[in-house]
Amino acid sequence: MRRYLILCFVMLIPGMFQAGNIPDSNLISIVPRPVTMKPAAGKFVITRFTPILVKGHGEEVTRIARFFADRIRFAGGPLLEVREITKADKNLPAVVFAVQDEHSSLPDEGYELKINPKQVLLIAKTGAGLFHGVQTLFQLLPSEISRHNLPMSFKEWELPALRITDYPRYPYRGMHLDVSRHFFPKEFIKRYIDLIAMYKMNTFHWHLTDDNGWRIEIKKYPKLMQIGAWHVDHEELPWKERPSQQPGEKVNYGGYYSQDEIREIVQYAADRYVTIIPEIEMPAHSVEVLAAYPQFSCTGGPFTVATGSYWPNIDILCAGNDSVFTFMEDVLTEVMALFPSKYIHVGGDEADKTNWKKCPKCQERIKTEGLKDEKELQSYFIRRIEKFIASKNRRMIGWDEILEGGLAPEATVMSWRGVEGGIAAARQGHDAIMTPGAYCYFDHYQADPASEPKAIGGFTTLKKVYSFEPAPGELTSTEANHILGAQGNVWTEYIPTPSQAEYMAVPRMIALSEVLWSPKNARNWHDFQHRMTGQYIRLKKMQVNYSTGSFKAEVSTKFDKKTNAVMVTLGSEQMDVPIRYTLDGNDIKSSSPEYAGPFEIKKNGVIKAGLFVDGQLKEKITEMPFLYHLAIGKPVKYLKEFSDRYPGAGNTALTDGLRGSIDHHDGLWQGFLGNDLDLIIDLGREMPVNSVQANFLQNQRSWIFLPVVVEYSLSSDGKKYHSFNEVSNNIPPKEEQVFIQPFNFQFMANSKARYIRVKAKNLGKCPSWHEGAGEPCWMFTDEIVVF
Repeated sequence: MRRYLILCFVMLIPGMFQAGNIPDSNLISIVPRPVTMKPAAGKFVITRFTPILVKGHGEEVTRIARFFADRIRFAGGPLLEVREITKADKNLPAVVFAVQDEHSSLPDEGYELKINPKQVLLIAKTGAGLFHGVQTLFQLLPSEISRHNLPMSFKEWELPALRITDYPRYPYRGMHLDVSRHFFPKEFIKRYIDLIAMYKMNTFHWHLTDDNGWRIEIKKYPKLMQIGAWHVDHEELPWKERPSQQPGEKVNYGGYYSQDEIREIVQYAADRYVTIIPEIEMPAHSVEVLAAYPQFSCTGGPFTVATGSYWPNIDILCAGNDSVFTFMEDVLTEVMALFPSKYIHVGGDEADKTNWKKCPKCQERIKTEGLKDEKELQSYFIRRIEKFIASKNRRMIGWDEILEGGLAPEATVMSWRGVEGGIAAARQGHDAIMTPGAYCYFDHYQADPASEPKAIGGFTTLKKVYSFEPAPGELTSTEANHILGAQGNVWTEYIPTPSQAEYMAVPRMIALSEVLWSPKNARNWHDFQHRMTGQYIRLKKMQVNYSTGSFKAEVSTKFDKKTNAVMVTLGSEQMDVPIRYTLDGNDIKSSSPEYAGPFEIKKNGVIKAGLFVDGQLKEKITEMPFLYHLAIGKPVKYLKEFSDRYPGAGNTALTDGLRGSIDHHDGLWQGFLGNDLDLIIDLGREMPVNSVQANFLQNQRSWIFLPVVVEYSLSSDGKKYHSFNEVSNNIPPKEEQVFIQPFNFQFMANSKARYIRVKAKNLGKCPSWHEGAGEPCWMFTDEIVVF
């Protein structure tokens, strides 16, 4: 017999919808989007006479009931009575939290919500599921529920009639926060957890230690707090230009959380069904440890806590010194006593091996353990720590570098250098959490850098986060089961205050919450945009410093087969903000034509577009060259498939008239991972063909290389091909610049064809000198232009 939790409401709701009408589901702003939702007729209300009745499951259900009641009271609503249910309450209009013995097919974090004019019923098998259902109820209540600490001013609270069945797509739905580079107070950590819980995320990855400061009290090693938690304040200087602490300079910037504060925060999160995973960095990113205890280094020091960027990061814990492992085990013992999480994060990233190569103790360790090199020494270090963590019935998690040299099967990998680490981990049988920088690093710019706070770089918009797919298509279904979910990361090198941390995290974390909770086929960007308008109202009432997102204009094309017309569509992350454009290459002004819907374009040109607010251009204009050529809109048959991680516009990407920029994340490039390009364009009828050109991208730091050779050929019937011509690549793969290289060919005069075949040979694997040596490499192309 399975047990599930029930939250039952019996209420009346006036005001929001007309009596007897079925509410428009578009007016209901729930994020993340439920698995299923069916609006119904009617409404009801909570009044000051509505009790909250609790049945079964003891203290847990009572706590959730009080959480619900307190939220209403603090938002200016009535103080609702919370008590156990009795037989006399059978027909009493009430809010009922109950446990009932009954089978349920709902997952552990799922819930079912049924609201009609006479009753609201919330069903869940676990407290977590019940709590997630309560978050949905809060989003169904008027936005005033998001206010806090107000005198009673609302006597009635409305809810619409509907039925929801809901459960998460992924078990791991997380947000990260770095408090080493900048220390944030306890009160903000709680607020951050509230936002995580509000959008049904369940994990807070707390980055507690790094080169710029140690942030957790360890009683056995007091110098970690006395020395490691503080550095010289150079906040007036750019991050990368901050000098090291000089002799005689006093440290005056930093802080740490006491063990009592940690316990308080851990309990606060647990009450909201958020698990906190602590991260204690090792063996690199530990100069703050070495400043306090230099004997754990390879060189003996001296060291100072970094004031800003610390690169190259060659100082590292000595892997040949047994006292280092004693120290780490002591630290982790105290950490695990504070955090009951299944996972303990050990970092493991960016471990420069320079000092290990010079250290006699490390070299002796390599020899005595029969290790091949320093990469295997890192594996030895991580495996030894993993064994200790496992002895405490916990599981180790680390950044994808922990795969180097081999890894214990119980360890979990957090893939940040793209998704390749997660793919490798899953194929080796490890669980993985996806957090690639291109989609999940929320310290990147999210709008025009000219109008945004200083950030570390990158460009990750709300729409881009929403487009993220955690499970790469290269994985089999069995391998994909190892992808536990994903996480948004907030690194704070350029984020000095809690307010700015909120700005960088919100609303991108909300987009990620829907990626991780809602079914893949239920996600729709425009629907999400609409629902976010309601969320922004709530966030404003909560006084969250959220970003209004990018005001950059987006350009896309679509070929109308009936009219043979190429239609241009303009859009943005904003709703109801005018977009103005030009097609003749002239700059746009407030008097330029306002976009009213898709329009036809018949010739080469430059599309310029921008968003105007109060007559002023909000961000830099979008400038998109448009190429009108013979293959525009024509069908493409792929003989070898592109990667679903970089699909561009899918099967129309290479004949849509639009050219990609040097940013391979701009959505216009199509990627082939370790795979050749081989496709056929059908022009629809035989016609003269003079030339063909395809652009390819070189960005070897992102594992993207030019093709070895590109071959073009022609056919009239799609069976026999002629005019075979090869265009070779003479640019070396080591070229570090990011650039676009055209591969073009001029056919003989009077050449005719209906079909054009394009083949491009991928380099296949990253060269031996490359950081990804031996791994499949990318080949990117954008548009095949035919004249």
